[in-house]
Amino acid sequence: MLFSGLTFLYCFLPAVLAAYFLAPKHWKNAVLLVSSLIFYAWGEPRYVLLMVLTILGFYFCGIAISRGKTLRVRQFWLWVSLALGLGALGIFKYADFFIGSLNAVTALPLPLLRLTLPIGISFYTFQCISYTVDVYRQRALPQKNLITFGAYVCLFPQLIAGPIVRYTDVARELESRTHSWEDFALGLRRFLFGLGKKVLLANQFGELTEAFRNSGEKSVLFVWLYALAYALQIYFDFSGYSDMAIGLGRILGFRFPENFNYPYLSSSVTEFWRRWHMTLGGWFRDYVYIPLGGNRVSKLRWVFNILVVWMLTGLWHGASWNFVVWGLLFALLLLLEKMVPGLKRLPRGAAQLYVLLVVVLSFVVFNAQSLQQAGQDLAGMLGLGGLPGTTVEALYALRSNAVLLVVGMVGATPWPKQWAQKIGERVPLLEALAMGALLLLCTAYLVDGSFNPFLYFRF
Repeated sequence: MLFSGLTFLYCFLPAVLAAYFLAPKHWKNAVLLVSSLIFYAWGEPRYVLLMVLTILGFYFCGIAISRGKTLRVRQFWLWVSLALGLGALGIFKYADFFIGSLNAVTALPLPLLRLTLPIGISFYTFQCISYTVDVYRQRALPQKNLITFGAYVCLFPQLIAGPIVRYTDVARELESRTHSWEDFALGLRRFLFGLGKKVLLANQFGELTEAFRNSGEKSVLFVWLYALAYALQIYFDFSGYSDMAIGLGRILGFRFPENFNYPYLSSSVTEFWRRWHMTLGGWFRDYVYIPLGGNRVSKLRWVFNILVVWMLTGLWHGASWNFVVWGLLFALLLLLEKMVPGLKRLPRGAAQLYVLLVVVLSFVVFNAQSLQQAGQDLAGMLGLGGLPGTTVEALYALRSNAVLLVVGMVGATPWPKQWAQKIGERVPLLEALAMGALLLLCTAYLVDGSFNPFLYFRF
């Protein structure tokens, strides 16, 4: 079930909010747990059992870790929890990738498992792992109420695509949270902004990228249009979903962490990753990079740590070699920035153009179906693929989408948010009317069209 789907907007969400706010305080978490399992079952009925087993496994591991009398016992239960989470990821997400790679290298005829990837498994697995690790580190108390813990793991606003909410982020609110009309209004506004990003921008950029893939008249211009459109699509798609999740959380009394902070304004790759998918970057920093030693080690070991973290970051996004290459590409760029002092002295405008260029090129690798396709697309962008400079189809695509591209580039800056806030402060009624109009416009697009993918479902 998509947040940007009519079933969610006009059936599921109103029913859940009515049940939630009518329920007594001590039943609200139960309402969230049941509704979240229904939400998940809508798209993945076969894997609800896996979700329930994940909840039970990490729940009991968290209690066992806290009750362990010795360090060895606590470590044992921590490793059990890691085996549960990483084992499920390994089986459902990575098994066929490793089997296929082994077959390619050794010519073995090992059969693939061909298991369907459970939606959101990367997100909720990381949340569960952060919980048991924090209990082990004594940064969080174990949750002894199974319903409350279950609500945390499968809370539907951020279940399938983040942000990655750690238990310590919401532990207090799981036990006791407040609700107000102000929070409801702020959350609704944030949700509608995210819905607009997704439906009015991301989906339209997605149609342009599909047009490129289906075209029989590719050209250098068309490849660049595709690359720019995909960079904007993935930003508005994922940041829009994060906005909707944060807004829904606010309505329900939760304060979820921010996940995006205008990353395309960054003047370094390091800054880009402090602004893009911030909860994922923070997770890898705290649970992988720092435990490996971070930068408080020898230079060679530090380089190794960077490469490991970014290879894992790439694999987290998908079980394919293009994701591995994408992650290692950013590792090399980060190392280059830290080792070449001249890059830090570039004028800000030049530095921003450099970051935009490498990010757009990286997303071409990210979105490719194979390394061969990535190589072909990159070669086409550089005029090395034997493609013509332009074609009638490419010029038509540019003319048809020029306004959309400008709107997207402006929308990736803080300006629209600043304008909306000023209008809201001066004319509150106008803001309310604008939000209503935005909902109606999104609804019209959803009724009229069928192109409504969500990119991060596959992660």
